[in-house]
Amino acid sequence: MPAAPVQTLVDRVTTLAFDRYVLKAGFLGDELLFVFADGGIQLGREAAPLHPHADAILVAAHAGTRLVTGGDDGRVVETGPDGRTVELGNEKGRWIDAVALGPEGSVAWSAGKTVTTRDGKGKVKTLIAPSTPQGLAFAPKGLRLAIAHIDGVTLWFPNADAEPERLTWKGPHLDTSFSPDNRFLITSMQENQLHGWRLADKGHMRMSGYPAKTRSWSWSHDGLWLATSGAEAAIIWPFAKDGPTGKAPRECGIRPAKVTAVAFHPRALVLAIGYEDGWVLLVRLTDASELLVRAGGDGTPITALGWDRDGKRLAFGSESGGAGLLALPV
Repeated sequence: MPAAPVQTLVDRVTTLAFDRYVLKAGFLGDELLFVFADGGIQLGREAAPLHPHADAILVAAHAGTRLVTGGDDGRVVETGPDGRTVELGNEKGRWIDAVALGPEGSVAWSAGKTVTTRDGKGKVKTLIAPSTPQGLAFAPKGLRLAIAHIDGVTLWFPNADAEPERLTWKGPHLDTSFSPDNRFLITSMQENQLHGWRLADKGHMRMSGYPAKTRSWSWSHDGLWLATSGAEAAIIWPFAKDGPTGKAPRECGIRPAKVTAVAFHPRALVLAIGYEDGWVLLVRLTDASELLVRAGGDGTPITALGWDRDGKRLAFGSESGGAGLLALPV
């Protein structure tokens, strides 16, 4: 019997090309968004790129109608869907190492060992971390910030007088993330593994076995799954009840190329997966079925994936600037 045809969405993809490293891809409100490492920000397909920084953009965070970028010029800038920019902070030429968006208009960034928070009313607080932070993340509710650094994480309430709390685990911790239900805190590490804590009892969780570092992850809309890069499949850890301790992860989208980017659909158990060879797939967790979005393209690693708020469009970009926009059938 002839082989079944490969299910594909390639004909629903608009191909774009920017010839610049794509740092972020997604949507700012309803506007298509690409953030480039060379300092440009593309809003929509036709407008000229914005350049809110003097040179390179090092880090970026976006959600809803908020985009915050940090550059090697020391500036922290918020850009709105209309293209207007506001400077939130200036570290006088020090590189911005990490940025994070929080509730009610809050934002955090780090430069050297100094971590700064700014709430929605413009009130600024600073904290000196034990070592240079590599990752920042706000808790889903309340103004609580996780700061990843060497040998653990610092938990800080900027608006409280209490001393910051330390969660310790030896080794350099990179990115960090709270689970959507605020029960778990996860970090990626310099070693090829993740570490986690159950916040209720500070119990540890080790998630190892990766052939490469995890630099992209995404929570499912129900908070029960965490998809990660760093292997020749998306490694998806279960977080029901007590989390992944003693449980094997799922492996989806297995291919002879490492996964470099993941993004869960905002409303369904569907995962977008980008690979080091430029491929993009959609995988449905309920039955592991796969849909091809992009077959190779320019052959360079996918560096960014992002859904719109309704899950009807997916933007993606690569290391060399190859990009695309998938429009799902309505």
